[in-house]
Amino acid sequence: MAKRHAAPKGTRDLLPPETAVWARVESIARRVFGLYGYREIRTPIFEETELFQRGVGEATDIVGKEMYSFVDKGGRNLTLRPESTAAVCRAYVEHGMQQLPQPVRLFYIGPQFRYERPQKGRYRQFHQIGAELLGGKGAESDVEILLMLVAFLRELGFADLRVLVNTVGDAESRAAFRGKLVEYLAPRKDQLGEESARRLVTNPLRILDSKSPEEQALLAGAPKLEESLTARSREHFARVLSSMEASAVPFRIEPRLVRGLDYYTNTVFEITSEGLGAQNAICGGGAYEGLVDALGGPPTYGVGFAIGEDRLIEVLPPSSPARDVPRPVIVRAVPWGRRLPSFAFEDADASGRFVELLRARGIPALDFEWGDAKRAYAAAEAYGSEWVVLIGEDELSADRQTIERVVLREVRTRHERRLSVAEAMDQLSETGPKALG
Repeated sequence: MAKRHAAPKGTRDLLPPETAVWARVESIARRVFGLYGYREIRTPIFEETELFQRGVGEATDIVGKEMYSFVDKGGRNLTLRPESTAAVCRAYVEHGMQQLPQPVRLFYIGPQFRYERPQKGRYRQFHQIGAELLGGKGAESDVEILLMLVAFLRELGFADLRVLVNTVGDAESRAAFRGKLVEYLAPRKDQLGEESARRLVTNPLRILDSKSPEEQALLAGAPKLEESLTARSREHFARVLSSMEASAVPFRIEPRLVRGLDYYTNTVFEITSEGLGAQNAICGGGAYEGLVDALGGPPTYGVGFAIGEDRLIEVLPPSSPARDVPRPVIVRAVPWGRRLPSFAFEDADASGRFVELLRARGIPALDFEWGDAKRAYAAAEAYGSEWVVLIGEDELSADRQTIERVVLREVRTRHERRLSVAEAMDQLSETGPKALG
């Protein structure tokens, strides 16, 4: 027997009907982002390794431990993208987008790759929906992208959103705080776990985000980041808070909130949904200065977010409109002893078929001809269909050349009625009644 192959560890196949939900989520993202003037960008799945080393940061877990890097046949060092902000900024510089009217608003949807330990909801090939606003005006840009993100999540049916915001300060603020934090933690290094002890050298601010109760207790006595903020950073954050208060979107300041990438400055944020329990974070992001110019462009203010689409779909509310995906009508021509002729319609050409008439009206339909009614109901169950249409001899005109009526059966209630073609079309269309009376 030939070897059976499986998807590589940490990856998965997305199958119907789940893929229909993914498509709906992405369609809603495109519609909402488009209302805010964001346009889609698609960058290569692999980039020069140096792009992520410079853009994401050598000290991050992503660059240090998680990248899928390789040397291609031309001797070039390449990496499957682990995130998209650096790639979007590279494209912004490469294509001279700084010459366009500013700010430039972009969004992306696509796969990312990180070598992580696979677990529930975490994959080595995962998918993100994200947006970047480049060339903006600081606090106003931060709030714009936050409000767009909230609008998108509300469109998906999340009703209990909470926005958590913090500031990590500008480069001067971060440098000052980093020194104070290391000075406090270095004598207490033996009270840190292995991961935080490593971060004490490579990326001390990430220790603030530790989930360890013992480490959080230790951090209670640590210097506060806000004590190291420059006047510029304080003023920036005050404008963010003022605008958020005016927006009427619920939020709170979360002093321990930091983000794991080196390029973040000033505003960082996370959005949670209270109905999700302990693991209630949906997405996060923040502002960055210095990333575009580090990649060869002019000094540019940027802000963005990324949503893990795998996680997002896993926690979609049951009533989310993204779950309301089209389910096909199952059509069966039942011979009942004799083969039926080619069908004609009063309002279609002579060679038309009923299923084609359905599709012309925007009603998805599957054609399972020359089977019995039992097989039609089995097909409806397999496809999650709400309706079955049966056509037999009794539904034909006297000359057997035209379908005059059809049998329409509602799968959920098992009610069925014999209707004219026009009545059936009205019943199956979105504007028609929802159930058979």
